[in-house]
Amino acid sequence: MNKRRLAVNALARAAVYLTALLALIPLGLVLSYTVARGLPAVEHLSFFTNIERPPGIPGGGIEHAIAGTAIMVGLASLLAIPVGVLGGVHLAEYGHGRLAGWVRLAADVLVGAPSIAIGLFAYALFVAPFHHFSAVSASIALAVLMLPVVIRTTEASVTLIPNGLREAGLALGLPRWRVSLQLVLPAAAPGVITGALLAVARAAGETAPLLFTTLGNRFFNLDPTHQMSSLTLIVFHDALTPYDDLNQTAWGAALVLVLLVLAVNLGSRFALRRQLSLAGKL
Repeated sequence: MNKRRLAVNALARAAVYLTALLALIPLGLVLSYTVARGLPAVEHLSFFTNIERPPGIPGGGIEHAIAGTAIMVGLASLLAIPVGVLGGVHLAEYGHGRLAGWVRLAADVLVGAPSIAIGLFAYALFVAPFHHFSAVSASIALAVLMLPVVIRTTEASVTLIPNGLREAGLALGLPRWRVSLQLVLPAAAPGVITGALLAVARAAGETAPLLFTTLGNRFFNLDPTHQMSSLTLIVFHDALTPYDDLNQTAWGAALVLVLLVLAVNLGSRFALRRQLSLAGKL
């Protein structure tokens, strides 16, 4: 009987390893192909310090796209993360009624909503009435995409904190809102940071909302009230052209974007691991 159980356990473990390997194969192919095609572009420092150039002129870069991505994602984070964190804390601490259930449902629906629909929404509200494309409208669209991710991950992180910490704060005479913000939220900070980083990674990799709101800009611009470029727009526009140098720029921008998202996801995993270890100690 023991030999049979050991054999079944070995077969199950082999099946798990095999399925994990099969899941990693597409990721490995995408990463290896992107690195192979994009590495020749990122080998030169000028790729990060120059802007786009017309076809046939060497030395084009993605400086303006990096700046645009940082500004638009930064503005979206300023709009979405504070509201999302407060909303998640409220749902975890006070959200027991019907309204809270509708908020959770709305957040879940928004998480799975197509980004192109969010871009169309931002275009109808912030671009068409003013007849003006801008990075601000793009940031609003990205903030709408980020908000439900921050809300749900914050709620899940706050829920992991044991009730003993809340009871200790209430026993000291602190009001409920101070217990939530000054005791529970700091204890859940690693998980909250994880949700914020995941939302930032999603916003940095979006293209469709930017096509409806900012369109892109081949010149260096730091004014968010005007059009801006981004790494995703560089990939979208340059990859469709018949010019080899612009195709190379697109692959380089894709590699930079992949590495950026990979770094953010690794940071979120580290923060989540710390959150789980702290929850175990509490």
